[in-house]
Amino acid sequence: QVQLVESGGGLVQPGGSLRLSCAASGFIFSGQAMAWYRQAPGKQREWVSVITSGGSTNYADSVKGRFTISRDNAKNTLYLQMNSLKPEDTAVYYCNRAYTDNAYWGQGTQVTVSS
Repeated sequence: QVQLVESGGGLVQPGGSLRLSCAASGFIFSGQAMAWYRQAPGKQREWVSVITSGGSTNYADSVKGRFTISRDNAKNTLYLQMNSLKPEDTAVYYCNRAYTDNAYWGQGTQVTVSS
């Protein structure tokens, strides 16, 4: 039922920017807090940012001041604007529902930050 399609990743130089998108379906998007997560090779998946149904946001310390999460409820789409990218941001990025158990994860989108 839940479908999540991440896009927008790619290869970028340190200091560059990317905008990730997440197309969601199978649930009432407008009423659901949403989050971005990432997973680097050999590491656990980590939480990056969350946005509530009311638009409140929070960020992991590692990305605070550089990333901006947003949503367009009319399009059932979640976004992550990533600026001042660092090599340590390299990971597969996933979106999913926040504050709930997530049995399904999409394919994610690869972000590689390298010179």
